[in-house]
Amino acid sequence: MARQSGAQFRVGVSGWTVAALVLVALTTIPLVAVFAGVLGPSSDTWRHIASTVLADYLVNSAALMVLVGAITLVIGVSAAWLVAMCSFPGRRVFEWGLILPLAVPTYIAGITYAELLAYGSPAYDLVAWAWPSAATPRFQTHIMTLPGVAVVMSLVLFPYTYVITRASFAKQSGSILETARILGRSPWQTFYQVALPLARPAVVAGSTLVLMEVLNEYGAVKYYGIPTFTTGIFRAWFPLDDPDAALRLAGCLLLFVFSLILVERGQRGRARFDDGSRVQRPPPRYALRGWRATAAFAVCAVPMAFGFVLPVVQLTAWAVSAAPGFLDTDFAVMAVHSFGLALAAAAFAVLVALVVAYAARLSPTPLLALASRVAVLGYSIPGAVIAVGVLVPFVWVDRRVDAVGEAVLGSGTGLLLTGSLAALLFAYVVRFLAVSLNPVESGFKRVCGNLDECSRSLGLSPLRTLLRVDLPLLKGVLASAALLVFVDVLKELPLTLILRPFNFDTLATSAFQLASDERVAQSAVPALLVILTGLIPVILLGRLVGRTGPGHRAEESAVEATVQGLAPLPGEAGVVGD
Repeated sequence: MARQSGAQFRVGVSGWTVAALVLVALTTIPLVAVFAGVLGPSSDTWRHIASTVLADYLVNSAALMVLVGAITLVIGVSAAWLVAMCSFPGRRVFEWGLILPLAVPTYIAGITYAELLAYGSPAYDLVAWAWPSAATPRFQTHIMTLPGVAVVMSLVLFPYTYVITRASFAKQSGSILETARILGRSPWQTFYQVALPLARPAVVAGSTLVLMEVLNEYGAVKYYGIPTFTTGIFRAWFPLDDPDAALRLAGCLLLFVFSLILVERGQRGRARFDDGSRVQRPPPRYALRGWRATAAFAVCAVPMAFGFVLPVVQLTAWAVSAAPGFLDTDFAVMAVHSFGLALAAAAFAVLVALVVAYAARLSPTPLLALASRVAVLGYSIPGAVIAVGVLVPFVWVDRRVDAVGEAVLGSGTGLLLTGSLAALLFAYVVRFLAVSLNPVESGFKRVCGNLDECSRSLGLSPLRTLLRVDLPLLKGVLASAALLVFVDVLKELPLTLILRPFNFDTLATSAFQLASDERVAQSAVPALLVILTGLIPVILLGRLVGRTGPGHRAEESAVEATVQGLAPLPGEAGVVGD
């Protein structure tokens, strides 16, 4: 059997090790800045926030987590069980169709539904016909509440739970489930007493990803007027102009995030990946007929329709009406900004991931293993927290450079880094390094270590071995990793809003600002372009999911790597049992 890569190349401290450790250390700068700010002296603004609105931030953030977590848990697990374990009309379509809502950013879904359900809209007229007592001018205000935004966010976030849980159900042993049937267990009892406990680590991992996205959300909660920690960070930094208060709010938000990570890791315990290496019969499917088939169809069709089809159809209608007056030079410049930033961030993120992963391959030491774990923490940290953590040290450096320039040259240098594309790109790499690192590490694990041994024995250096042996074998993995980073950067809103240079718009910021200015039809054009671009990795994931099963072990590994790329945990996602 081919040996896995890495075990043969214990070369001690090398240039690759130093480079990897330096790069990982740089990614921790925002986290260190936030912790340092929390430990520093507090300001009057922070004391005012703590005594007035901090409780609202805490309650609203926790309530959103509970509501969205519960709704996505019900939708995701139910749909995963039906698609993986049952046969009914439309199952093959739902198998990949239920992943499509991942392409719709939460802030775009929130804006779309807020306008779709506005007073006097077609949806309002339908409600007036079906439920006359609810059809009042205050109908929209009832929708734009905390429960309303929780429902909207759940409609586009449930695929995280669905994808991981479905993969877990599909890998369960058919013998175990058949034994439950022989012992007289009904389908419901088999699901609740056997299949669900086996899939529990995967369910928790998927739910944890959803909750991290909830904590990161800014656009939807801001548009619906729900004060959370993320909106509080923006308010403290911009209108109040108090970095100390923003840092302390960011620290509170980090407590939420790290609590989620600790709960997920503690709940997992000894659970590990099922790598699919054991040959086993697939689980038997329950053939649904009559009302049961209709109910299964509805359970899968409703979240797919409201999470993807309806928002995209409505955005398309708005975009068609607004496009003739909106597609101009300014829009072309904005698109160039967005795609250029996303391409640059993807290139840097993949390059850093390649250095870190290759250093760990050459010297698989505990230190580099720890560095890899630290490198993926960025994705777990909300974008607003990273933005504040980047701004504070960059402002400090700019002030020191300005002081030196004033003393030596007689004139200050101004802000060289703060508000520049360099700061924005650095923040993107910190935020999305995990998106590229997980697939790259998975790719290296599938490359036989003997190839590197042969190359080294022929006198090639580690760099030439990487360029001439490993990279040609990893072209597909690197392209996939770059694509995932590209799409995530294109959709990122809070980080971009805080760090972008003055008068520098992207598709995401333009869609949000136009909608905030009540120009919803015009906002549909950039929003639809973001969704269409986001469909690329989602369609890829849908094709891989459709091929999983016995005889498709490589595709199963690709699904796991893609899921980790779409939303990686600081550890392993997709665990299935002990």
